[in-house]
Amino acid sequence: MRILSVQNLFFAGIFILGIQYSAFSQTGQVNVQQSEMIPQLVELKSQMTKDGKLGERYQIQLYYGDNNQASEVIKEFRSKYNSWPSQIIYETPNYKVWIGNFRNRLEADRALLKIKQDFPAAFIPKPQRG
Repeated sequence: MRILSVQNLFFAGIFILGIQYSAFSQTGQVNVQQSEMIPQLVELKSQMTKDGKLGERYQIQLYYGDNNQASEVIKEFRSKYNSWPSQIIYETPNYKVWIGNFRNRLEADRALLKIKQDFPAAFIPKPQRG
């Protein structure tokens, strides 16, 4: 039993010395070269995130079907509510009426409660990553 303890102690000592050696032996100089466009891209990404074009956003779907009916639904929505943006999205072969650009599910659920009074078929689809 004593031999195992000495062996374990020996290997632990070698392991610790190896870590200390590798930590102190890595000295040098690092040169980082980056493109001049990186600050511009970071600024563009932050602006797109702020505008809601990037990241997960929640929207409420009011309608799914043909173009004429989608136009009628969006006109009716815009006449009753003007606080949320609305748009018609085309996915072959149907049109969707989406409203809002909510940052989280709670905001979307609150808006859905108000909208359901006039549009009972409205629901919140799973958000798509931007």
